[in-house]
Amino acid sequence: MNNFFVYILFSESLNRFYTGLTTLKVEERLENHLHKKYAGSNFTQKANDWTLFHSIKCKSFSQARNIELHVKRMKSSSYIKNLKLYPELQQKLLDQYKNT
Repeated sequence: MNNFFVYILFSESLNRFYTGLTTLKVEERLENHLHKKYAGSNFTQKANDWTLFHSIKCKSFSQARNIELHVKRMKSSSYIKNLKLYPELQQKLLDQYKNT
């Protein structure tokens, strides 16, 4: 059984968040970004100080993808900070996309 995670990275030097989806351990995915193993991911290559800000474990790829897209559509650092601060917001997303 695969694990699916939406992960959010933060770069202090850029003062920006990056949201992605992985089936790897989140820490392994972060290491891959730090070692610039994703040639097509130009955004994360702009900084070397990415840290894991938050992650959400999902039940399926489609649930994770929908949550990832939802977070990206929000285009809001306040929303991302609130996801971490208020667990009920994260649960609402998991419930909203549970059958996808």
